[in-house]
Amino acid sequence: MSALLITDIGSLVGIHPKNISVLKGSRMNTLPAINNAWILCEDGLIADFGSMDNLAANLPTSLTSISAKGGYVFPSWCDSHTHIVFAASREEEFVMKIQGRSYEEIAAVGGGILNSSRKLQNETEDHLFESASMRLKDMIKQGTGAVEIKSGYGLTLDSELKMLRVIKRLKEAFKIPIKASFLAAHTYPEDYKNDHNGYIKLIIDKMLPKIADEGLADYIDVFCEKGFFSVDETEKLLEAGAKYSLPPKIHANQLSISGAVQVGVKHNAISVDHLEVTDEDVISSLSSSNTIATLLPSCSLYLGIPFANARGLINADIPVALASDFNPGSTPSGNMNLVVSLGCIKLKMLPEEAINAATLNGAAAMQLSDTIGSITVGKRANLFITRPMSSLAYLPYSFGQTQIEKVVLNGEID
Repeated sequence: MSALLITDIGSLVGIHPKNISVLKGSRMNTLPAINNAWILCEDGLIADFGSMDNLAANLPTSLTSISAKGGYVFPSWCDSHTHIVFAASREEEFVMKIQGRSYEEIAAVGGGILNSSRKLQNETEDHLFESASMRLKDMIKQGTGAVEIKSGYGLTLDSELKMLRVIKRLKEAFKIPIKASFLAAHTYPEDYKNDHNGYIKLIIDKMLPKIADEGLADYIDVFCEKGFFSVDETEKLLEAGAKYSLPPKIHANQLSISGAVQVGVKHNAISVDHLEVTDEDVISSLSSSNTIATLLPSCSLYLGIPFANARGLINADIPVALASDFNPGSTPSGNMNLVVSLGCIKLKMLPEEAINAATLNGAAAMQLSDTIGSITVGKRANLFITRPMSSLAYLPYSFGQTQIEKVVLNGEID
């Protein structure tokens, strides 16, 4: 592997010290950068960087050198919440939304998660892998350099295993870090609509042992929400996951104050995700924990539901991450550039806060911030180069129009 030298960088952004693994509160507004910079990538890692006035003298003999031509260089986006393994799109529900039907109304007529579940159960593993690969390639072109992918459209032993095996294949086929979350507790399948205990027993007694035996998951996830999984049911599932060393990541407070955040904090969840609905108790619970609040503003945009209270969370010294929630029903997009723009436009995050939330804090929400998420010597050289920009704020300001010129993965131009 030859070394890569990028010169003439307008601004090298996101230079955090090695000992900084997550940013909380006011520190999220700190985004160190070097103007007129260079960066050297070697053996897939960030080897060195600095000002063009002090370009390293002793460079590797086998070297590819490119000029950023004044463009900015950022660490890759770290998308810590996606559902990109699915069988088919759901644009028929898109039309229903336009006609005024709510999320709950669409689910009641056979739409929603159960719609995706029916389609996935009849799909082959190979087709799921190919379609998810296409989505992931698009996400990488848009600057994503690490991703978490959830199961949850299987809802049977065989189909949940099928999804997780697809994610395992994606891990092996792609150059970026990928984490897998086991989300059979996404909704109750039709066969268990009136037998919640039976489905929970299936997850605990059949699914978890098999998944652990094959090493298919990094996390356990539960959709803790009214009409889905209660706090008590969630707690039972998290306790079962812990026996297999699966840390929790919770779908929390998307539609209501459900108690999901508190149960997540109680069980040391890596992150609680969504949080479109919060109150003082939710914020207080998070502020006394190490759990990350992962916000999904493109979901709010698409569904027309409230946007999360990012300012309240940040002001309470809580670490906030931003992620895409890419899925066929409520967020059919994995464009993290749009997510960062929405973080500014709708969540009222400053550009520095939104970029940190989508890089270092996103990496932390996947327990990857020791290897990715910032411009730090020794971290994986996953970066993207933009067009020349007038300022850092231009990136989120120019929503809907990509500024990315080149993507670098493991120190190589992708």
